Amino acid sequence: MKEQTVVVALGGNALAPAGERATIANQFRHTRESLAPIVDLAREGWRIAIVHGNGPQVGDSLARNEIAAGEIEPLPLGVLVAETAGWIGYMIQQSLQNALERAKIQRDVVTVITQTEVAPDDPMLKRPTKPIGNELSEARRATLGRHGVAVGQDSAGRWRRLTASPMPIDLVEAPIVRRLVEQGTIVITAGGGGPPVYRDPVLRLEGVDAVVDKDRAAAILARELRAALLLILTDVPAVYRDYGTDRAAPIRRMTAGEAQSLLDAGQCGQGSMRPKVEAAIAFARTGGRAVIAELSQGLAAIRGATGTTIVAEG
Repeated sequence: MKEQTVVVALGGNALAPAGERATIANQFRHTRESLAPIVDLAREGWRIAIVHGNGPQVGDSLARNEIAAGEIEPLPLGVLVAETAGWIGYMIQQSLQNALERAKIQRDVVTVITQTEVAPDDPMLKRPTKPIGNELSEARRATLGRHGVAVGQDSAGRWRRLTASPMPIDLVEAPIVRRLVEQGTIVITAGGGGPPVYRDPVLRLEGVDAVVDKDRAAAILARELRAALLLILTDVPAVYRDYGTDRAAPIRRMTAGEAQSLLDAGQCGQGSMRPKVEAAIAFARTGGRAVIAELSQGLAAIRGATGTTIVAEG
């Protein structure tokens, strides 16, 4: 048994890829397909926590709220983050339980809804920058614009709804997650970055209508769990220098300082790779190892055969 902890960050787009109807059947299918690296890690004896995104799903939940607003009281965005953390967690949990049973690996799996603390005066709360939902039609974009809803283009040039994405400070329930993980339970947690909250001097914990970046939340969780590894699984094979040009080249290994220089040079897209590299840097500087890799190549990336590894200086 390795008995080392890994935090695995799965993108919401991995479960609901662009260009396909985000039906529950399709999302269950993609979830099942995404779990092979997790099963491999469980087979090798890693202690595992899984963080997942919810960008497409929470945007769809907002749209459902708006369509049904004449009949049912809409839910605020912070509550919808918790809602998607619940049902996406259920989807991953059930699919992983089945996959582990087929592989004859005995591990408990549970979903824990965690709250993510943010600063009430975080300037990012006033700047909608995070794309959520699926690509907007021209008519839908115009309707949202008339209602004062921020829209913008994501890294792929698709027009999508934008929402605020404050920086996470802490995960309120991290000690509970740590106890479960140390017992060998595979924990699905901080779903969609976790519903964001702030500490009010009178009311104590209060919700915020925003979506925290799941990779940044995963880096905080990895630190709190004293994990050996943060594994960020995405839809590209590695971090690239000069991505999107004919000079594009994958980077196999960087120190945190070298990765920061890459960001400072504007090499990583704000809404795509940049948060992943920032999360990797933050975790590497606590002494851990961070790996960014394509979803299907998780175990190979851990072994250094693919993906991008980011470590502390020296």
